[in-house]
Amino acid sequence: MNVYKISKILVIIIGIIASILFVSTLGMEVTMDNNSYIVDYFIYLSYLAMAVSFLAVIYFVFKNLVTHKEQLKRALISLGLFAGVILIAFIFADGTEVRMKEIVISPMYSKLISTSLNTFYILAIISVGVLGWTGFSKIKR
Repeated sequence: MNVYKISKILVIIIGIIASILFVSTLGMEVTMDNNSYIVDYFIYLSYLAMAVSFLAVIYFVFKNLVTHKEQLKRALISLGLFAGVILIAFIFADGTEVRMKEIVISPMYSKLISTSLNTFYILAIISVGVLGWTGFSKIKR
């Protein structure tokens, strides 16, 4: 039995379990006393589904990359460019301490939050630029 069939069977089993848990919660009255354990089951089920899907994606990506050397080269170039964008965002990130009413955000956490926001902004600008460029090149033809 290959990995595709195993992952398909696991997805079906997780879907059935999720459906049963969902139907069992439809008739329940929402209170903190009797509903907290159902939320725990949903959280654990979502962790399981995320782990299965993550492992399946990683397996198939590496399986295809090992057999196709040109795709491996392009994937590593793309990964390097993405790491470069994150490095540029980290360099320009602001790491000042933020004091709120009840908590204080440390300079490192503030720098990481600023890095993620800067990464999002850079990638959004790049994607809008690529969309504009492809649209302009289609109009130009």
